Amino acid sequence: GWREANSKAWLWVAVTSVATVFMIHAKRGQIAARELLGVFGGVLVSDRWGGYSFYEGPRQWCWAHLRRDFTAFSEYHGRAGEIGAALLEHCDQMFHWWHRVRDGTLKRNTFRQYMWRLRAEVEGLLREGTQCGHKKMERSCKRILKGAQYLWTFVSIPGVEPTNNTAERAVRPAVQWRKGSFGAHSVEGSRFVERIMTAAATCKQHERNVTEYITQACVARL
Repeated sequence: GWREANSKAWLWVAVTSVATVFMIHAKRGQIAARELLGVFGGVLVSDRWGGYSFYEGPRQWCWAHLRRDFTAFSEYHGRAGEIGAALLEHCDQMFHWWHRVRDGTLKRNTFRQYMWRLRAEVEGLLREGTQCGHKKMERSCKRILKGAQYLWTFVSIPGVEPTNNTAERAVRPAVQWRKGSFGAHSVEGSRFVERIMTAAATCKQHERNVTEYITQACVARL
């Protein structure tokens, strides 16, 4: 959330390998998501929020969000809890292998072979979860299975992460700004926040000095 004068607005962020872009928008739904993404044609890594459902390109659902769901499942009683515990165990195994891929101790081809077996087991457990006797968990498992293809994009496409943690980290400085300033007093103030946060975060990605960049931009404008 973001305050803009006396109105409620929303802070958005998109992170790519070359830039981090912030946007403050009055809407929290698909209208704002479309405006943020524009003509984006890459792999969209996000949570499972329905506002991104319009995107027809390749997607990756965040496994950090999934892990929280699996943890909740594991705390249920009876068969539901057993399935949740098994899903959580498979999730942690995936992250263990993924960290080894990233540090170079596991070859990507081997990782893919491991993951095809794990995929079958996870999707099998989710199907069991749709008939576990716990209504809330059954609904969640059905929703996850409906978009199951979005769980595994990172396995086959190099450069795609299994979580949206990069964006979560990028938004933290803006959240701290909001806590200190309580938002912006005007539309123009929101545009300043968007642009200065975008410039600062993108400079950081490229290991450029933010003050020098802003100075050069102002001089060029003059």
